[in-house]
Amino acid sequence: MSNKAIKELLKDVLFDVADAIETGSFGEKIKVGITLLGSEHGAEELLKGAELAQRQNQDIEVVCVGPKMDTELKIYEANTEEEQHKLMEELLDSKEIAACVTMHYSFPIGVSTVGKVIAPANGKDLIIANTTGTSATDRVEAMVRNAISGIATAKACGIKEPKVGILNVEGARAVERALIKLKDAGYEFSFTESMRSDGGAVMRGNDLLAATPDVMVMDSLTGNVMMKMFSSYTTGGSYEASGYGYGPGVGSDYDRIIMILSRASGAPVAANAISYAAEVAKGSLCSVAKSEFAAAKKAGLDTVIEVKKAAVEEEEVAIPPKKSVTEEIPGIEILDLDDAAKAVWKAGIYAETGMGCTGPVVLVAPEDHEKAEEILKTAGYIS
Repeated sequence: MSNKAIKELLKDVLFDVADAIETGSFGEKIKVGITLLGSEHGAEELLKGAELAQRQNQDIEVVCVGPKMDTELKIYEANTEEEQHKLMEELLDSKEIAACVTMHYSFPIGVSTVGKVIAPANGKDLIIANTTGTSATDRVEAMVRNAISGIATAKACGIKEPKVGILNVEGARAVERALIKLKDAGYEFSFTESMRSDGGAVMRGNDLLAATPDVMVMDSLTGNVMMKMFSSYTTGGSYEASGYGYGPGVGSDYDRIIMILSRASGAPVAANAISYAAEVAKGSLCSVAKSEFAAAKKAGLDTVIEVKKAAVEEEEVAIPPKKSVTEEIPGIEILDLDDAAKAVWKAGIYAETGMGCTGPVVLVAPEDHEKAEEILKTAGYIS
């Protein structure tokens, strides 16, 4: 190597070191994506959020998935919501990006999102477990699993021993009993105490406002309402201006970090969601979640949940050959979801279950949508 080449190499190295010192960023950057289509405020609003996140976080690289726009950020081009979700999944699975923020994405049953808000009483971060999707079709089981997902997410965010509280909604006491059984059997976690005089792990509205626990456990529909209230209570509801979004989808074996935003989320929330995505990606959320669920299962997760089921003999239905399902049929009660899918299978149509932004859905191929919808209407699963 010539002296000139050595000088140029040293110049590049010194420049990189100086840049790292100036920005405080050393090592490889976490690459986080955000999809741009689907917002009620337009793609420009989400792009503003992406650019804001990049300015605020020098240790991550923000990229966009969506239509071409005027920005210095890298854009992976996609021109429909369906295209951008498909491309997002490809980028995640190939490890081109570590996480992605998006909207209106359907998770499979067993995966639901763990949100994060800012408590108005003291500015403390509060993890809401969970906010969209559903961890199980039984309410109590879902909330127990939400607690585990919330603990995993808190640990991925750097909270070594997260304190857990259960919101006082229907099923809270049954959830508390189940979690105590897990704790007694060796699953390690800590409850918090309510700020109210009677204490206990079951939380009141006051505890929500003050972020008494690190992780507040509830069903995902209640969590969804809470996210909307915390995010937009200062704006009248049409623009979500505060918080970190509805969070990553978490499940016992889920291996993608996909963060959900509301279609009403504004640029500040989009920026925070990107930061949240980078945080849990750095904290190896998927691995942590697998470890937490494995530990809970070892402590008897499969047996501590008391689920009352009707003593009805279930008909065995063969599942038709698998095919790509991209069309959603909404409006199904969560407790009827599995039976609804079986009704479609019985007619020879392949279907899967999932959870969209508006609730439970049956997913079918486009060519089967009309017939499957008619089957579900006739059977009384949808109106």
